[in-house]
Amino acid sequence: MKHTVLVVDDDADVLDVIATMLEVLGCDVVRASSGAEALDTLAGNEKISILITDINMPGMDGHELAERAIRIRPKLKVLQLSGRERRRDGFPMIRKPFSEDDLARVMRETTGVC
Repeated sequence: MKHTVLVVDDDADVLDVIATMLEVLGCDVVRASSGAEALDTLAGNEKISILITDINMPGMDGHELAERAIRIRPKLKVLQLSGRERRRDGFPMIRKPFSEDDLARVMRETTGVC
């Protein structure tokens, strides 16, 4: 089954790179540049099964986004991204920068492959 992944990052260049990596891995990708946009997108798209979000974003950070997204879609799988933030308990995290191979491995281990 092909997964639809919602990728959230406030840096447009990083968002493009991650989305491209996921497309190469075979995922359908939906993009959002903020937590609020991501929640609206999630509420309007039943196909989304995986959320990949940056932690350090203005307004709603990735921790709050993940917690709110799980309330909307309890079976949603979440992977968080950060170059600075330490991992909190609860959701798996991958450190930036990462390679396509790193992303593929973490996706297999935590959310399933696309």
